[in-house]
Amino acid sequence: MNNLALEQLPDGLRDQVERAAAILREGGLVAYPTDTVYGLGADVYHDEAVKKVFTVKQRPLGLPLPVLLSDRGQLHHIAISTPLAEKLMSRYWPGGLTIIMYKSETFKSIVLAGGVKIGVRIPDHPVPRALSLLTGRPLVGTSANLHDAITALTADEVRRQLGDSVDFILDAGDCPGGIESTIVDVTLDPPRILRSGIIPDHEIEAFWQNSIGQA
Repeated sequence: MNNLALEQLPDGLRDQVERAAAILREGGLVAYPTDTVYGLGADVYHDEAVKKVFTVKQRPLGLPLPVLLSDRGQLHHIAISTPLAEKLMSRYWPGGLTIIMYKSETFKSIVLAGGVKIGVRIPDHPVPRALSLLTGRPLVGTSANLHDAITALTADEVRRQLGDSVDFILDAGDCPGGIESTIVDVTLDPPRILRSGIIPDHEIEAFWQNSIGQA
């Protein structure tokens, strides 16, 4: 599985990804490209690393951090899915949709900020998926910028905002999407879009209304 993850990477990125994965395993912070914007990653199970994410971003501790997965096989370890979530995943993963679900009973992490919900997605980019596979862990998937500052689309933009506070910035060029993921909370009835993003609101709403109608 790990070899396959590396084989799917663009030429010239394998060494960077292997180095970044080693840093993550040791509790370090890595900035990496995704299909939307640059992300700031850490092992979700490493408490000190997750605390550093909050500190580096100057993010309030009461705001949960989103999580990126390598594949849907990681999902049941951290979240409780629903029929609507499954349909949304099948349609929009890998891609720019973050789905908020209830956390699994056994999942404990500072990313939750003391809450019972977790936002997850599988990005449509080989780098974060490879990092998650190589570390064997879901990754913190928050944007690599100061809290409430402009999102970073290049490694240089990450460097300007976060500087030396990140252990490694994985430079893979511009992020193709350029807009943050759309966030939908499926724990609510009806479900609710909490952040407009790369997938238009009207498309998401039409999809879930159709899905609910077919249930």
